Amino acid sequence: MSFTLYPAIDLKQGQAVRLKRGDMAQATVYGDPATQARAFDEAGFEWLHVVDLDGAFAGRPANAAAVAAILSATSRPVQLGGGIRDMATVEAWLSRGIARVILGSAAVKDPDFARAACRAFPGQVAVGIDARDGMVATEGWAETSGVSALDLALGFEDAGVAAIIHTDIDRDGMLGGVNVEATAALARRLSTPVIASGGVAGVQDITALRAAGSVAGTIIGRALYDGRLTPAEAIAASRP
Repeated sequence: MSFTLYPAIDLKQGQAVRLKRGDMAQATVYGDPATQARAFDEAGFEWLHVVDLDGAFAGRPANAAAVAAILSATSRPVQLGGGIRDMATVEAWLSRGIARVILGSAAVKDPDFARAACRAFPGQVAVGIDARDGMVATEGWAETSGVSALDLALGFEDAGVAAIIHTDIDRDGMLGGVNVEATAALARRLSTPVIASGGVAGVQDITALRAAGSVAGTIIGRALYDGRLTPAEAIAASRP
């Protein structure tokens, strides 16, 4: 199984930032998103992972200009999440050059819409499952639902979903190590590719995820920005 790395660019008020545990009040600003996208492209990453943080809280896109700048700065495919709650928004982003949209809160609150989007655009819609203690969180992680991560993922198995992105909220942005066990256990139950997110701190996390055998890739954020992990080290660790 190939293992894909997704360096993350989180957008807040037009700038690239990193949060701790999804807390908008704990944002570290890293500057221009397009510049960052270009750097990740030139480093050799095959994909980019972009999140419209303001959009996730507002329920509608809020950083369109920054996303457009990223698309202009890179030739790599971009997957985008945050504030995508209806078919018109899905269609709009895909028509603008986004390779894959990510549905998060919408997948929990309106699963019929999410499944319809997956069927309408097979291979271009991922479902982001943000979990706290195995239960799905929504609304920019501000609320915890009564739905388990596994049950939500299983509900999309027959819908043509491109991937499940599994985020362990309590580890996100904390550099404490990725939750390999929970992500691999989820991946073993699904035929849909599972991408890990949250807590990658260094080469050891990439190596452990790849060794699990069932995980398709991982999103990397703060470790790259803080220099704990270089792009070259990350890419080398992702390959057999």
